Formats: sequence, structure tokens, C-alpha cells
Amino acid sequence: MSLKHGLLGLLNYGSMTGYELDKAFKDSLSFFWQAKTSQIYRELNTMEQQGWLTSQRVIQNEKPNKRVYTITGTGKEELKNWLSTPEADISDAMSVKSAFLMRVFFAGETSTKEALNMLYAYREECSEQIRKMNAARDAISEYGAIVKDDQRIKYWKIAALYGDEFFQAGLNWADKAISLLEEVES
Repeated sequence: MSLKHGLLGLLNYGSMTGYELDKAFKDSLSFFWQAKTSQIYRELNTMEQQGWLTSQRVIQNEKPNKRVYTITGTGKEELKNWLSTPEADISDAMSVKSAFLMRVFFAGETSTKEALNMLYAYREECSEQIRKMNAARDAISEYGAIVKDDQRIKYWKIAALYGDEFFQAGLNWADKAISLLEEVES
């Protein structure tokens, strides 16, 4: 997936300001795709140049002016084409590229205490991400109330379910790995 397609998907629900897009992206997609605010605005400019969206500047009194983005027919077609060709993304989802797991693989070159500390930190991060998934579910409820489309909401919940399972799997793995190392220490 690219950031562009995530933004197109959000704009397909309705026009939004850059601020609203940034918030919606971080509220609902950040557990599987991270983007900085500056990246989002850079992509919006590129997408407008590509004709995938248009923007309208809204003058405001006593507030900074804002720009409202709207998906175009070309943008809808790009989103549709991207959604209909998932093969490359499925292949990417099946491969793991993790500097952390590389460290785990070579952790035998360190002390067991150092390796355990690394695994405890990983376990804590998994626990934190599980807590953050509650925010994703809250966002689904919030945006679901606005969109009022049970079919779309169902898919949002399916994506969140993946996040729940992914972080729970990491937590389970960390517990087993810690147990193995603590067994060696005994």
C-alpha cells in the first residue's frame, strides 16, 4: 500500500481538510501504516498534480485559512485499480523484514540479561500497541457514526481485528521467548 492510496481511500468517504485527513489517518490507519504530517501534505500536493484530487482554499476569519481536498474521477479510478490488484501487497504481507528480529537472531553474542531486557522492551511495546488498538476501535465508532455505512464499517473492523491479532501474537511470542531464556538462566 502506498500513502497515496490510503489518502484516496479516506477522501473517497468525503472531502476533508489536510488536518482532518491527518487526524483520520492517524486515528484509523496508523496501526498498520505510519505517516508523518509532512508526508501527508507532500503526498496531497503530488496527488493534486496527478489529477487524483482537487483542493479549494477556504478563507476563514479569526482562524488560519484551510484547504479542502476532494477526490476526482481520476482519483476514484486509481483507487479502484489499486483495490482490484492486491497480489503484490499480499506477497509483501507474507515477508518479514525486521532489524529487531535480526538482533534477536544474533543475541547469542550478548549476555542473557541483555537479550532478556530487549525482549521485555518488545513485550512492553506489544502491550502498549494492544492498548492503542482501543483508540482504533473508538475511531471506527466515531467515523462509523458519520459515514453510516455498515459494509464499510465491517471492513474497518476486519482491519482492526488484524491489528489485535498481530500485536497479541507478538506478545505471545515474547512471553515464550522470555520463558525459554529464563529457563536457561535457572
